[in-house]
Amino acid sequence: MNMELSRRQFMKGASVGIAGTTLGALGFGDIEEAFASSIRPWKLANLTETRNTCTYCSVACGIIMYSKGDLKKGEKADIVHIEGDPDHPTNRGTLCPKGAGLLDIVHAKTRTLYPQIRKPGSDKFERVSWDQALDRVARLMKDDRDKNFVAKNADGVTVNRWTTTGFLAASATTNETAWATYKVVRSTGILAFDNQARV
Repeated sequence: MNMELSRRQFMKGASVGIAGTTLGALGFGDIEEAFASSIRPWKLANLTETRNTCTYCSVACGIIMYSKGDLKKGEKADIVHIEGDPDHPTNRGTLCPKGAGLLDIVHAKTRTLYPQIRKPGSDKFERVSWDQALDRVARLMKDDRDKNFVAKNADGVTVNRWTTTGFLAASATTNETAWATYKVVRSTGILAFDNQARV
């Protein structure tokens, strides 16, 4: 590749390089770094810091959420800032554009905050308790398994499979949690099982 470079462009680029090198040699780079590190502890003073995992995809980046409001004093804690966790081995403080926009998701008015059901024939969702929601899921799964569980195939071979229900697990968990989820789901005979890490 042939690149044309005029004398003026060469001199301009060289001057910028020399200026930057000189400033660094005189120690201005260290001063700037020290100044930035002295400000860092005060960046989000008086806020509660909570480590968590980004909810977007299977990479499971570490995040730090900062909230204002002391729960011990009866105040409502409100998340005011979210950033990448520099100590997390997956992302080391970086976030993709979706992860960088997590604060908008947290405060979105359309975000679902509690379980809801839509009864047959109804045109609206109704809020229910977590106990009601989990009991309903367990009841429906049990009824479906009792109805469709296949103990033996046509040849009489034991297969113990349940093919009418599927399960999708979350990837933003530890390996131990994922392993336990896999074991529980497979023990019911469910074949249609996948983890969000593969989506």
